[in-house]
Amino acid sequence: MQAWQVHELGEPGEVMRLAEVTRPTPGEGQVLLTVRAANINFPDALMCRGQYQVRPPLPFTPGVEICGETEDGRRVIANPALPYGGFAEYAVADAAALLPAPEALDDAEAAALHIGYQTGWFGLHRRARLEAGETLLVHAAAGGVGSAAVQLGKAAGATVIGVAGGAEKAAVARALGCDVVIDRREQDVVAAVKEATGGRGADVIYDPVGGEAYAQSARAVAFEGRIVVVGFASGSIPSPALNHALVKNYAVLGLHWGLYNTKNPELVRHCHEQLTDLAARGAIKPLVSERVPLAGAAEAVQRVADGVTTGRVAVLPAPENGAAS
Repeated sequence: MQAWQVHELGEPGEVMRLAEVTRPTPGEGQVLLTVRAANINFPDALMCRGQYQVRPPLPFTPGVEICGETEDGRRVIANPALPYGGFAEYAVADAAALLPAPEALDDAEAAALHIGYQTGWFGLHRRARLEAGETLLVHAAAGGVGSAAVQLGKAAGATVIGVAGGAEKAAVARALGCDVVIDRREQDVVAAVKEATGGRGADVIYDPVGGEAYAQSARAVAFEGRIVVVGFASGSIPSPALNHALVKNYAVLGLHWGLYNTKNPELVRHCHEQLTDLAARGAIKPLVSERVPLAGAAEAVQRVADGVTTGRVAVLPAPENGAAS
């Protein structure tokens, strides 16, 4: 089968190599999956660089989120068991963690439903306890993680303010349903949030960016607001001033979604049921901006790493058995 492999660490476009390799053999409790679609996540780029908390042994195949097909014909969502990731014709995954792919979504959309939307659901509902009528601010609102949070916020009845970089991404955020869109390249983010909220600030802030975005969040959060920290796409990890959180009376909440898979897997399944229902009702639909063939995976991962894409980019392998769509 064909698979992308990383033999040395570095930029995805430089270290990912497409090769003919042996089809992986499932271990105990695992299943072999035909990859129907693999969604590109920022952690794929971080793993190529050796900067992610999970460091699979070299060589490894990136791709942490797929829609696949089991040998008995079931269409499922899975997180492949590394080092046999999803940028390949076949992958392996833990059988107990497989989730049914929603019928309302095609393969690329189903692949994109899992990590970003689970993270959004846990961040907004489990951690921040977002309520209908509150104001939600989403950084990187046109990106894969941010776009999911925008849709989930709207589905929860919140007023959503989206922050994006540049006119093109601002247009995407607006099309996603943001009530207010702020172009961080053209506007003062904090001033624009204060203006949109009558000086009050945002009740919940969803931050997958870190760096300057977090500094803006601390200034734009409302009394008793909640800042949910879900990642550091900027590459800069902020050091919060806890005296500021005390004086202004807001909470800083961390979210590592992956921990729920080991600490409370039943809650992950409950979340998937909620997401499946929302997808069936048309309340959420992953924004898949590009669908690329397997041969284009390395270049696509690099573009995601460079922050020039919107929504999700899906890789569509064409397995030798013709099972991909």
